Amino acid sequence: MNSYTFFWIALAVLFGAVEATTTNLTTIWFAVASALMAFVSLLDISAPVQLVIFALLVTALLILTRPLVKKLLVKKTVATNADRVISQPGIVLEDVDPIENSGQVKVLGQCWSAKSENGKAIPKNTNVIVVGLEGVKVIVKAADGE
Repeated sequence: MNSYTFFWIALAVLFGAVEATTTNLTTIWFAVASALMAFVSLLDISAPVQLVIFALLVTALLILTRPLVKKLLVKKTVATNADRVISQPGIVLEDVDPIENSGQVKVLGQCWSAKSENGKAIPKNTNVIVVGLEGVKVIVKAADGE
């Protein structure tokens, strides 16, 4: 083994350690290419040529594997429970009053405490759209500019 071999092994370990502290698969290809370069360096190739081979390996690994890995690791978020009311229509059951910090709306058949998006009161029986959640309250705005 020559000094280049130790360099590539150390670099592979360094990139591996960096990858272990992150979750977005940014340096794994550099770690793999460095490990492969440790074997290439045994062929007694000059340093500039090794750097070119390393760059080509990293590029090839990124192009060939990153899209596949990203596709396999993507977690599909499914709106559950409270999240599913966002963007849903509702109706005001009890005046939404920002001064009293009160109000209730019915969304998807459930009653929710509510607060208005713009800080203005919304009267009973007004059609609303849920624009967000804040704790256990839905944040609503009047539908159709009511």
